[in-house]
Amino acid sequence: MKLPRSGAGWTIAVFGVLALVMGAVGLLWPEALLRLLGFEVPARRAAGDHTGTFLMASSMASFNMGVYYLLATATEWRSFYRFTVFFRLVTFTVFSIAVLADIAPGRFFGVAAWEGVGALATAAGLWWDARRSVAPTAGAAATGSPSAVVAEQVAPEPAAQPAPAHERSSAGAAVAGGGSAAGAAVAGEGPAAGAAATEGSAAGAAVTGSGSTVVPGSGAAGAAPATDAVH
Repeated sequence: MKLPRSGAGWTIAVFGVLALVMGAVGLLWPEALLRLLGFEVPARRAAGDHTGTFLMASSMASFNMGVYYLLATATEWRSFYRFTVFFRLVTFTVFSIAVLADIAPGRFFGVAAWEGVGALATAAGLWWDARRSVAPTAGAAATGSPSAVVAEQVAPEPAAQPAPAHERSSAGAAVAGGGSAAGAAVAGEGPAAGAAATEGSAAGAAVTGSGSTVVPGSGAAGAAPATDAVH
């Protein structure tokens, strides 16, 4: 059996337990219940007096009603709670009229008062439960709205995601390959330049050799006329 989970549920649970106990007493010990309610208990009942039968039926109804109330409490059946408020006030009115009209003894007004007080207690519990459930919701809404606005205003832009590892490796390899190719090109141009310089030296040697040949030749050419002149 679950305990009540609301203020109204506790009022219904208390009434249900008392109704169940009173019903059980009426079934097991009818005379004690009659005395408790303020009725006289004769030593012997006259023929046609069916007070015991009526009391047994009322006690069984009270017992069952107590079970229903406890079941409503276990399931938190709030519609049933509201239903009992109205009809327990009706019960209070009817029992009070019975006492005022001398249909029931004065002590029976205690039963009427119990019904009225129970109805008001359940109504107060329903009001308190509704107020308690609305307050946190309103507070959460009031607190959450500015936060949401501020969060939207200061929301940072998403940070750039780093490139995957395989892309970074490919980029590094490309850079390294470009550097190697450039180095190879520079290294290759060095020997070519050296070869060009060697060709320049050869060309200079050729020019020098030509000059040496021309000079002697020129001397020979110049000597020939001198020999001719002597002869």
